[in-house]
Amino acid sequence: METLLRVTDLSRDFGRHSALSGVDLCLERGQVLGLLGPNGAGKTTCLRLLSGLLAPTSGRIEILGLDLTHRPLAAKRHLGYLPERPPLHPELRVDEYLTHCAHLHRLPRRAIPEAIATAKQRCGLEDQGRRLIAKLSRGYRQRLGLAQAILHRPPLLILDEPTEGLDPVQMRELRRLIRDLARDSGIILSSHLLPEVQSVCDRVMILHQGRVRFDAETHAARPTNLWRVRLGGETHVMHLNDLAPVAGALATGPNQFQVDLRAEATSADLARAILLAGLELFELTPERSDLERTFFDLIGAEEHA
Repeated sequence: METLLRVTDLSRDFGRHSALSGVDLCLERGQVLGLLGPNGAGKTTCLRLLSGLLAPTSGRIEILGLDLTHRPLAAKRHLGYLPERPPLHPELRVDEYLTHCAHLHRLPRRAIPEAIATAKQRCGLEDQGRRLIAKLSRGYRQRLGLAQAILHRPPLLILDEPTEGLDPVQMRELRRLIRDLARDSGIILSSHLLPEVQSVCDRVMILHQGRVRFDAETHAARPTNLWRVRLGGETHVMHLNDLAPVAGALATGPNQFQVDLRAEATSADLARAILLAGLELFELTPERSDLERTFFDLIGAEEHA
C-alpha cells in the first residue's frame, strides 16, 4: 500500500506549554483514521500542524514524500482540509466560492466546471449553486466546506468534526461519502462522537495531554449489541433466554443481567418482549463498546450521564 502521510516525532510548544509531544503517525491510501481525545488533548493542534497552518517546534511531516515544512506548496497540493469552522465567504454564492477555491488549488481553467459539478454532486449541493452562502443552513455550510476540501481530488483528506451541524440523515450520507472517498484517499477524521468513529474508521488514535495513548485498528472494537438489564421480582436468567430478541443472557447480580441481542433486534424489541412476558423492567442500558472502555480508561475519567 502507498504511504500518503508520515509523521515523525512531531511536537509543538506554546511558550512553556507543550501542546503536542512525540507524535508518530503513518497513514496509507485507503485508510480512515479516527482522531479522538478530550478537550485540550492536542487534537486541534495536531490537525493544524498536519494541514500546514502551524509550524512544528520539532519533528517532520511528509505528504507523499514531500516535507511539509520545506516544500509547503508542493505538499499542500495533495491535501484537502476541512476545519471545524469552514472558511466560507458569506457574501459569495456557492458556485462563486467553489470557483475561487479552484483557483487557489491551481486547477486548470478548463477543469474547473467539471470539478465543481462533481464536488457539489458528492456533497448534495447540486441545486445550491446560485444561493448566497449567508443564506445557507449550518448543515449546508458544512457540506460546502467539505466540497472545497475535495474539489481538487486530493489523496489526503483531513476532516475536523465533519458531522458538526448535520442531522442524522446527513450524517449517514457523509459516512457513505467518507467510505467512498477512502477508496482512493487516506482520511484523518477528528470527532467527539465515539460511535461515529467506530462506524466509519479503520484505525483510531487517542490523544491525551498532548501524547498518543492509543493507536490501533478498530475492527476489534466494533459496537456490540450488549445491554445491562435490571428487573423486578424474582427473575431467572432462563426467563430472558426464552425471549425472541435475546441471543444470550448472563446473570451479573441479583435481578441484574447482561443481555446479548440478536443482530436484527433493537433495545425497543427487548423492552417490549420483557413487558409482554409480564416482567418488571427497571433498567435498560447499553454496555460500553470496547472503544469507549479504552477511551475512558486511558483518560482516567468516567462517562457522565
